[in-house]
Amino acid sequence: MKNKIFSFLFVFFCVTVAFSQNKEKTKAPSSYQNTEFHTDYKPNYKNDGLNKPVKNVILLIGDGMGLAQTSAGMYANHNTLTISNLKNIGLIKTFSLNDFITDSAAAGTAYATGKKTKNGCIGVDSLGNKLPNMTEILSPLGYATGIVTTDKITGATPSAFYAHQIKRNMTKEILEDLVNTKALFIAGSSVKDFEKNNPEKLDALKKKNFKVLHDYKNLPLSMEAEKIALICDEMNAKFISEGRDPNYLKETTAQAIKFLSNKSKKGFFLMVEGAQIDWASHNNVIENVVREVLDFDKAVEEALKFADKNGETLVIITADHETGGMSLSNGNIEKGYIKAHFATSGHSPIMVPVYAYGPQAQLFRGVQDNTEIFSKILSALQVKK
Repeated sequence: MKNKIFSFLFVFFCVTVAFSQNKEKTKAPSSYQNTEFHTDYKPNYKNDGLNKPVKNVILLIGDGMGLAQTSAGMYANHNTLTISNLKNIGLIKTFSLNDFITDSAAAGTAYATGKKTKNGCIGVDSLGNKLPNMTEILSPLGYATGIVTTDKITGATPSAFYAHQIKRNMTKEILEDLVNTKALFIAGSSVKDFEKNNPEKLDALKKKNFKVLHDYKNLPLSMEAEKIALICDEMNAKFISEGRDPNYLKETTAQAIKFLSNKSKKGFFLMVEGAQIDWASHNNVIENVVREVLDFDKAVEEALKFADKNGETLVIITADHETGGMSLSNGNIEKGYIKAHFATSGHSPIMVPVYAYGPQAQLFRGVQDNTEIFSKILSALQVKK
């Protein structure tokens, strides 16, 4: 009798697991009808792709933003994005040193240092040796550098541009690295991250001559500061649909550009991350994918407007990896309706697009490894490493 009961329970367990797995495979598609359209910015292309000197570089990373995510944002916005107006386009291979599918730590490190590393590593090689990052290389040469994100400032992508730790979850140690950053402008969340892991580091930032702010609306009044650390509350690391200020990324990007451009005659480097595209794709929620892509597109607009006005600025837009294995199954451009399927709740190895604008934008055409973005930026700036 016991054997029969055991057999029944075993068969029931197997059927339940199989049903659960099949249910995951046949998960209902996610759909969304956009109602918040924005007008794309059309650049003047005056210096686009010219072989002339570059003074400033703005690197914008849409975390998890593959071609499907960009397409969803474009079609849901009446078939237009500022990003989609760019002409110099390439593809990036994203695999990490130890895995076919990268995480943000390894991918961010590849962009920030030009070296591949293991998943989970921030600014170090596979043995834990420190790798010089973009802000550390350019700052001593006279460039003003900055980092902006809609993630926590200790998130994997932003921290790759200032930190050196063997594990991305070493928040306390990453905050210690933040205090010693070469960047003059940092912006992200959250105050609670400091309070929980390393509360004294907010005061340490002040001692390093950072003006610490908690509201991006105070940035215009702080342009004379030596350094700025905008450490917002956790709300600015949430989705727009959950209450994040829809002007935060656009305005903070604009203020960061203004601040850095006035800090050095040599030029500046700014990394801007739209982090929540990734989490929207992890959650397989197309509404948040669309809204976060459109939000990121507004930050791209600020970068392109400056590039057109300045004439010596290279703008690069890409992703660290694709998330969700996303595909589009239906839509209506006139109504702003989009329907999507997701193959996974994790990352995928699909190549991601890279868009470039301004002088030397032609360098980013074709298929390339993620580590090449680093070397091409330095080449555009005529910096030897």
